[in-house]
Formats: sequence, C-alpha cells, structure tokens
Amino acid sequence: MTSSAQDTRSRSTRMPRSARRKQLLHAARETFVAQGYHAAAMDDIAERAGVSKPVLYQHFPGKFELYLALIDEHTAELVDRVRGALRSTTDNKQRVEATLTAFFDFVEHEGEAFRLVFESDLRSNADVAERLDGALESCAELVGQVIAEDTDVSADAARLMARGIVGYAEVSARYWLAQGGRVSKEEAVGVLARLTWRGISGWPRTP
Repeated sequence: MTSSAQDTRSRSTRMPRSARRKQLLHAARETFVAQGYHAAAMDDIAERAGVSKPVLYQHFPGKFELYLALIDEHTAELVDRVRGALRSTTDNKQRVEATLTAFFDFVEHEGEAFRLVFESDLRSNADVAERLDGALESCAELVGQVIAEDTDVSADAARLMARGIVGYAEVSARYWLAQGGRVSKEEAVGVLARLTWRGISGWPRTP
C-alpha cells in the first residue's frame, strides 16, 4: 500500500455518522469562510476535513446541500438562543432585553460564518430564503406566544407584533456587525430594548 493511500485511509477512519457529519460541516464552514462559497470546491472541503472525497459524498450529494445543512445548523442555534432568552426570566422587561441580546450574541459569536449564511448572495435562492424566513418565523412564534399569554391582544396581533420585533432585532444586529461594533453591544441592546419595551408596555399585563 502506498504512503498516500495509507494517509487517506488513516484520515478517513470510521466514526459515528453524527460525529462525521459534524466534522464535515465544520470543515465546510471553514472552507466557505476562507474561500467564499462559489470558489470553494468539494475537494477543498474533503481535504480540510481529512477525508476522502467519496466519504464526503456519502453524507452530502453536493456543495449546495452542505450549505443548506450549515444554514439549518445556524438557524437552529438562533432559535434555541431566543427560546432560552424567553425562558430565562418571567419579567417581561428583562425578557425583551434577553431576546435582543440573543440576536446580538448570535451575530457576534458567529462572525464571518454568520455573514456567510445570512448575507450571502445565495439568500435570494428559494431554498435558502425558505430556511432563513422559517427561522425568523419560529423566533416570532416564541415571542408571540409570550405576548399573547401576558396581554389581552389577539393571537394574530401578538404574532404581528412579534414578527416586527424579531425583524428589527435581526436587521439591527446585522447592521451593528457590519459597522464593526462602533457602538458597544451593551449600548446597542439597551437602546433597542428601551424602544421595544416602551411599545410593548403600553399593553398592561393580564393576570
């Protein structure tokens, strides 16, 4: 057996499917960030992951499917952050700040990977747009449930309010990231939380 064949075999050591998938997604994210989606090749991703190309294709049929899987991974994290923020306290004023912080923490933590997923020119692709919109809708559903439970507004009105809150939280966090954090995260969250709470607190809390 040649040295190169031994290297490929050792790099492709069998591991649980879920662990291998996680490894491949990590390699894909690093490759896309370093080279850009369009310039990256499956060969590059396989090389970065330390696996053979056939192993990569066993998990993902193509580069676009890898990209969609990355979107699913990142958007699930965002929804989990918002869910955790809403559960972190029963004080609604604090919930507002915690929810906005979840968006800012998300974009700050992800950095270049966030831009890759949320600001790529692929965002206009129907499959990509459906996933991103679905994540924001899931966040809005979580926020809307709290509004509907704690006020006398209808479920539809609560959902509308929540979608507005989630929408400007996402846009504001993206703008903050693009500006290089010229305003501190704490100040940015504080300003938006004050604006949001002044609006929501106009509806008295229902026992």
